[in-house]
Amino acid sequence: MDMYLGFVVLEGLLAVAIISTNLLVCATVYLHKELRHVTNCLLLCLALADLGVGALAIPFSMVLSMGYTLCFYTCLFLTCFPLVTTQFSILLLLVIAVNAHLKIRLPNSYATHMKKRRVMVLVAFCWFLSLLIGLSPMMGWNRFEQYVEARNRTVAFSFASERAAFVILAHDLPYTGFLSKVYPGPRQVFNDSGVHHGHIGRCSFTSVFSPEYLVYFVFFTCTLLPLAAMLGIYTDLFRVVRGHFHQSQALWATKRGEIQTARTLFLLVGVFCICWLPLHVIYCLQLLCPSCPTYQSLDRLAVLLSHMNSLANPLIYALRKKDFGRALHSVLLHHVLRWPRLRARCCPNSKVHPLT
Repeated sequence: MDMYLGFVVLEGLLAVAIISTNLLVCATVYLHKELRHVTNCLLLCLALADLGVGALAIPFSMVLSMGYTLCFYTCLFLTCFPLVTTQFSILLLLVIAVNAHLKIRLPNSYATHMKKRRVMVLVAFCWFLSLLIGLSPMMGWNRFEQYVEARNRTVAFSFASERAAFVILAHDLPYTGFLSKVYPGPRQVFNDSGVHHGHIGRCSFTSVFSPEYLVYFVFFTCTLLPLAAMLGIYTDLFRVVRGHFHQSQALWATKRGEIQTARTLFLLVGVFCICWLPLHVIYCLQLLCPSCPTYQSLDRLAVLLSHMNSLANPLIYALRKKDFGRALHSVLLHHVLRWPRLRARCCPNSKVHPLT
């Protein structure tokens, strides 16, 4: 119980920190027009995805860790949403890598290829693919049968309000289309309180997802392949930069800003791998080695580490990108803390610089 309470407290603090820092990033790009180039617009989209992690994915994770008894499709929605935001971050990091590669490889035609409207279409396409990948369990790739079978072997608290919402939806939604694949079974099996027994079970991340889906599809296909593509892109990029360095010192000087940005973006990819790979390794062990011992504390630490990626992203490009860091510092002091006004109140005789 103490361990669970500590997990909830840490998740709550982490959610507040993620929301605060990523809102600060969004406000900085909005207030400083000089930062609104393509790379920073992509970083802004990444900050919006991280904002969704702090505002929704972490609270959903806290509910899932409680092991409550919920109806199947409610549990399925809670578990699918973090997959959508994670997959969008991966695809967006790939788009950012391609953007950095084109900026150094094709400096003369870069503006032609990477227009803001075209970039926004790419971002929308990334959202579409992320929704398709993350919500695919709702189309039938799930563990519905195991979920409802396990309800008789577990005893857990269930929300009365959640059950009431289920009753409304169960009567109103037609059991046709893809819903019929996800929620099979007779519709008339209700208990005295009006709750369908066939849809109730203990909710957790692994209780609704097939292990093959998490490992072979989400990890091997949708995570490792984009990461391998990013590694290849940055390897070729740094090889090109090395050629520029040996060719001419003057050419190296003109590319120094782009090189620093590429290193920062590569660091983002590295931090993503460090934060997310432990959780995927645990899922691989659960599938490939069912007899191996599992520790709930390690699972929760891996979940915390994965959520910390959404806090690390804004800190990385605030510390590594000097123009972005100065703008963040300015917004924090002048618009959030109201530092000039506080200084004027405390020291009325001191000179207060106008807001910039």
